[in-house]
Amino acid sequence: MKRLFEGGKLSREWVELYCKGDWESCVRYHMEERGEPHPDWMLPDGSIDERLHKELIR
Repeated sequence: MKRLFEGGKLSREWVELYCKGDWESCVRYHMEERGEPHPDWMLPDGSIDERLHKELIR
């Protein structure tokens, strides 16, 4: 997510809401804590953004 954000592909709202705010409700955070894999293009709310996936494979 950091790379997508720094590249201007991810909205600042995601970072503000989940990374700096309500990180306890971040699905990615909980998956990482449990050691569960998740795609890099999964958003903090658990939704999958295929547009981001396309950006990552460029």
